[in-house]
Amino acid sequence: MKKAELYQKMKEKLHLTNINETPKIDKVVVAMGIGSLVTRKGHKDFEEFEKNLKTITGQKSHLCKSKKSISNFKLREGLPVMLKTTLRKERALDFLERVAKLVLPRMRDFTGISKRSFDPKGNLNFGIVNYAIFPEFGADEVSLPMGLQITVVSTAGTPEKAQAFLEELGFIFK
Repeated sequence: MKKAELYQKMKEKLHLTNINETPKIDKVVVAMGIGSLVTRKGHKDFEEFEKNLKTITGQKSHLCKSKKSISNFKLREGLPVMLKTTLRKERALDFLERVAKLVLPRMRDFTGISKRSFDPKGNLNFGIVNYAIFPEFGADEVSLPMGLQITVVSTAGTPEKAQAFLEELGFIFK
């Protein structure tokens, strides 16, 4: 769906007077936690995860390191903790459409995203247990299954407007 058509539909659905009032996607942050792999033997190289995240999102990921040490998690300052990618504009919309129409229906026992996943400003946070369900990967291409955290930052202002916008993109809510 083109952006102009999407915004026109949202203007009519929310009964807005100006098309610039319609909710828009500011950014989509896709993150993969790799902190648990640091303590395992033999997993000091994250090239496979970087390559897979690049395949999913279409752009290179950023390696985030820990800011302080936490002894209970065997975490030291400066160790790699997360890979994240920030998508904006067309890439963000394309990614969200792909997630809504191809990935979420492939999840086992998927009944919809909880409405409690919205924060008060209308941003959505949800997780995917195994990124191997993306259509870019075959059955044997992922050696170690990892989860993804997806954050959708919108200009909606309220969870109701954000939910209406994401439903227009194809997301299903409980």
